Amino acid sequence: MRPLLIVASTALALTVPAAAFADHHGGGHAAHKEQEAIAAAVAAPTRTPANIARDQYRHPAETLAFFGVKPGDTVVELWPGGGWYTEVLAPLAKAGRGTLYAAAPWERGLNRIKEWQGANADLYGGIKLAEFPNAGTNPKVPDASADVVLTFRNVHNWRFGGADNTANAFKQIFAMLKPGGTLGVVEHRLNESDDAAKEEKSGYMKESSIIAFAEAAGFKLAGRSEINANPQDTKDYEKGVWTLPPALREGETDRAKYVAIGESDRMTLKFVKPAS
Repeated sequence: MRPLLIVASTALALTVPAAAFADHHGGGHAAHKEQEAIAAAVAAPTRTPANIARDQYRHPAETLAFFGVKPGDTVVELWPGGGWYTEVLAPLAKAGRGTLYAAAPWERGLNRIKEWQGANADLYGGIKLAEFPNAGTNPKVPDASADVVLTFRNVHNWRFGGADNTANAFKQIFAMLKPGGTLGVVEHRLNESDDAAKEEKSGYMKESSIIAFAEAAGFKLAGRSEINANPQDTKDYEKGVWTLPPALREGETDRAKYVAIGESDRMTLKFVKPAS
């Protein structure tokens, strides 16, 4: 496990072992139970072996704990794609009687989730489907309904559609969260010294850019973590972040080199919607 680097006192408790939470009000017990629930979801037998093999790069248990995800929460996963995190979030929501939304472009961005709902209704049938960004005609995540919104390696895709598109996405996320709710962002990290034009094609984003989009929408930065950092990622590839696993767009060319680097260097940012 990589050490956490926290910039806000509200997130500091996540760096402390569960036993240190113990107090006369039972807070330590609650935190321990939440950690156990996340660990059980990560260990769910329904997860595919190929996805489990990537835990070493994505650190799902540590990441979800950093974002403060609890089993009974209403959680929104934006643009779930192939469902890597959905395999963890679905059993977590089911065990805790929480609510899980999958929100993506309607309907193509939800096809994998719909396939899973048909194949395993017991686990995935309860996932609610919503359009994101929402254009006003299809189901959306209701305003002020979510405890946590999560997006994993998606902000660069919104950025490809332009700065206005990205700003709109953050505004819609802000609207769907309850006051005091959390936005968790994991994204491929561009060096702050690099040309910002790389954000439009490389798949990498600067931390400062994402923080600026979030703050413009009304969010406050609550913490940042190095859980998903990878200092071996040089970020200078002709074919962008997709040069690295799992895409490996160079095929067999320098394959061993890129496999040895592993998946991209990633920022892990926690934002909150002010309570008032």
